[in-house]
Amino acid sequence: MTTQFDVVIAGGGMAGSTLAWALLQAMPALRIAIIEQQTELISQASFDSRSIALAAASCQLLAQWQLWQQLKPNACAIEHIQVSDRGHFGKTRISAGEYQLAALGYVIEVEYLGALLAQKLAAVPGVSRFAPNVITRLDAQLDAQHIHLDDGTVLQAKLLVIAEGGQSASRALAGFTVSERAYQQQAIIANLALSEPHQQRAYERFTEHGPIALLPLKDKRYSLVYTAAQHNVAALMQLDDAAFLAHVQQAFGYRAGLFTAAGARACYPLSLRLSPDIVRHRVALLGNSLHNLHPIAGQGFNLALRDIAQLVAQIQQHSAEIGGYAMLRAYQQQRSADIATVSTATDALVRLFSNRSRTVALARNAGLLAMTLFDELKRPLAEQAMGFRS
Repeated sequence: MTTQFDVVIAGGGMAGSTLAWALLQAMPALRIAIIEQQTELISQASFDSRSIALAAASCQLLAQWQLWQQLKPNACAIEHIQVSDRGHFGKTRISAGEYQLAALGYVIEVEYLGALLAQKLAAVPGVSRFAPNVITRLDAQLDAQHIHLDDGTVLQAKLLVIAEGGQSASRALAGFTVSERAYQQQAIIANLALSEPHQQRAYERFTEHGPIALLPLKDKRYSLVYTAAQHNVAALMQLDDAAFLAHVQQAFGYRAGLFTAAGARACYPLSLRLSPDIVRHRVALLGNSLHNLHPIAGQGFNLALRDIAQLVAQIQQHSAEIGGYAMLRAYQQQRSADIATVSTATDALVRLFSNRSRTVALARNAGLLAMTLFDELKRPLAEQAMGFRS
């Protein structure tokens, strides 16, 4: 028996669930299904939660989708960002007040967003959830995709959206290819406690070990993203908490204050993955399944939210032919430039600040200094941080 839907979303994580909710806000009558490999689990926010940085423009989108009002009390504002190159003279600062904003963005633990989306979607009868399930086969027809699941269920969709993350298996089943550039680095994630309040300051510090990002959290905590060379990761993960904390303090310095405790650590390999195609017949990619970036500038989920906003807009505009050629072509045209700009800029940052050449170091530090001296040179960096597109 085949069940018919307007939109089937492969992947029930942050991107897929946000898309489902945003679509329902725009078009409540849509028939939507979510296919998720994991059984539904809502975990409570804790000291060891993973976090995401939301640009100011992303917060506006979440407000438009009736999510931000409930998320904001658990989010921490970023009022200042400092970018520096350890051991060199270059640094620059960005403040929300320079751009007449209360905050450049906010940092929130992932569990808050996940729990809110799960709660809201569970209360909507128009959303069907298939979990734990995976897609085993796709049969493309003129007017629909026939989606075969591992338990024999078959779903028919006018549009299949793949939002499974960077290692998506369904993406390959749909015929997409992916280019990948491994950085030979891993990101180590942990939460750090501070001895003094952080004053809503975020840091991007480039060191000989790799970039270190500190994102402010509520209750005198930082979310740490520590980039390490592949061959150093195992040793760092094996350190006890006190030794790891001392290592991070030494690597970062004391400009963010004294770190007093470290939460549980997790790590994952870093690479740039991009699909040259955004759409195929009645299929669209979104989020990390489309663009998996280095976390150096914190742009990944913000880019995914702009994917969601544009896909929702195109589905609304082409409601009579959801998943048709005109709709998918428009989605691809609207997203191509933004994805190319952000992925190229992020990759360039990785390469620029991973280069140990003295000449390159002098050039990049001169650039950071110039941004401090001339506001117009700093504006593109600020606009990227805030998520506003020129």
